[in-house]
Amino acid sequence: MSKGLRARQTSGGDMEKERETLQAWKERVAQELDRVVAFWMEHSHDQEHGGFFTCLGREGRVYDDLKYVWLQGRQVWMYCRLYRTFQRFHHSQLLNAAKAGGEFLLRYARLAPPGKKCAFVLTRDGRPVKVQRTIFSECFYTMAMNELWRATGEVQYQTEAVEMMDQIVHWVREDASGLGRPQLQGAPTAEPMAVPMMLLNLVEQLGEADEELAGKYTELGDWCAQRILQHVQRDGQAVLENVSEDGKELSGCLGRQQNPGHALEAGWFLLRHCIRKGDPELRAHVVDKFLLLPFRSGWDPDHGGLFYFQDADDFCPTQLEWAMKLWWPHSEAMIAFLMGYSESGDPVLLRLFYQVAEYTFRQFRDPEYGEWFGYLSREGKVALSIKGGPFKGCFHVPRCLAMCEEMLGALLSRPAPTPTPVPTPARRGAE
Repeated sequence: MSKGLRARQTSGGDMEKERETLQAWKERVAQELDRVVAFWMEHSHDQEHGGFFTCLGREGRVYDDLKYVWLQGRQVWMYCRLYRTFQRFHHSQLLNAAKAGGEFLLRYARLAPPGKKCAFVLTRDGRPVKVQRTIFSECFYTMAMNELWRATGEVQYQTEAVEMMDQIVHWVREDASGLGRPQLQGAPTAEPMAVPMMLLNLVEQLGEADEELAGKYTELGDWCAQRILQHVQRDGQAVLENVSEDGKELSGCLGRQQNPGHALEAGWFLLRHCIRKGDPELRAHVVDKFLLLPFRSGWDPDHGGLFYFQDADDFCPTQLEWAMKLWWPHSEAMIAFLMGYSESGDPVLLRLFYQVAEYTFRQFRDPEYGEWFGYLSREGKVALSIKGGPFKGCFHVPRCLAMCEEMLGALLSRPAPTPTPVPTPARRGAE
């Protein structure tokens, strides 16, 4: 047997082993998604007022009945997405809960209809408690309404989504005064990466299988991508969370702030943009700067896991939680590396997916009561036993699991390459 043929056969064996590993992860992810969704369906539904409780203790008990508008929108979106894309979740209980959440948002989220500004926090029965001078409640309101339209076909939801999207774009690109945030003389005109990221995500959401809206938001998507790319600073050696409006590094702690999980999330948002645009050169740049770079700097070499915040000059970050390990950066990293591998075939990205996924499943998931812990110490011990609160709801974990299950399924559905024998070179004199 030729050396070449032996090498190819070994390669074929490796490929079969890889498929077995992918299949095992697909099953593991699917089982975990079922457990996570079951947790929220059992514990979070407010049968009296509609909407969802998100302040849930380890066992699912409600410890506060305040309702956070962005988490209400996220859970409506998540339920509708699952209902629409997974046969096992296509049942009336999930859709009815999503519709009840959507109707709660329609009735109570906006502070002064027909004005578009939304509250950040509501009482259980929908009275406003707090408002933020940002766009994020409105962004998740938009996502919820668009997915409700896709799941139900009811046009009122799509009308709400498009009108709110147009208002958000106006606030971001034309006139932010409607947000109620004063521009103080000493405050830098900083652009947080979260703003173009969320807009790019909305472009993807509203443009999905909708040629008219995809065309309407093409220029906006390109603008968002360019604004995100401006956060790559220091000759390509750092992704900074905040830059000036003209794409320059800011001074002080604000300018040096890094958030590895946010960079990774921006990475997979940009990867979807590259796929839509058909731009392999940009894809390679995104993988290098928004996946590999933040992972190399952000992964804790001593205890594993991603740091929450870092300082680009290695000063101690001022955020008290900077060294903690949070659920959502690891969820975003799993999506980013698996998407990067799916599009490029680079085995380095698949190994990083496995590395992050193993850490995440080992440290965050709660095998006793379901769902994931959200907040760990640097060493990986549970710091907060809650399963939900003002920032953690039914979103990052199930979105990660659902997307990874879909991507793993797509990878497994690709035909396995067949090892091809290499002809043995003929010996001299045999002609």
